[in-house]
Amino acid sequence: MRPTRTHFSPLARLLHWTMAPLIIAMLFIGVGMVATVSRAHDTLIAIHKPLGIALLLLVVLRVGVRLTRGSPPLPDAMPALQRFAAKASHLVLYVLMAAMPLIGWAMLSAAGYPVTLYGPLHLPPIAPHNVELFALLRALHTWLAFALFATVLLHLAAALLHGLIRHDGVFSSMARGER
Repeated sequence: MRPTRTHFSPLARLLHWTMAPLIIAMLFIGVGMVATVSRAHDTLIAIHKPLGIALLLLVVLRVGVRLTRGSPPLPDAMPALQRFAAKASHLVLYVLMAAMPLIGWAMLSAAGYPVTLYGPLHLPPIAPHNVELFALLRALHTWLAFALFATVLLHLAAALLHGLIRHDGVFSSMARGER
């Protein structure tokens, strides 16, 4: 019989701690993009587009790692409602992490703008050029960004609860490797 794992795999931890600051940066870059009309706007867009595609690739890899390597079990003492909240919030995080770059890409496609990765390297459009579709996708991208921000804050609050108050191993399962 295999012993129960108490930590996420090293690759899962690497992906988590790589993506966390990138997602937070993307949220703040997005706020900066809509809050300014200065020259910084173009710079922020030039960062936002390829970073969004990089995060899309990372989340695909992360989902693959999660499906193949799994995750450590939640503590037995965790109440059923908290177990449900933990599983539901992780599902919401994964959905939002994948949806945000896809919707952004579709939004730019609908507006007729290329998604530039670097220099002449552009991604193909994934939505038809359509002003109404662009408006819908832009609003959706904005609202889902708020949802992602709120979910990230809840995730951080839960991590702090487990790490600083409950000391039940949930935080350490992602924070450090097995000893």
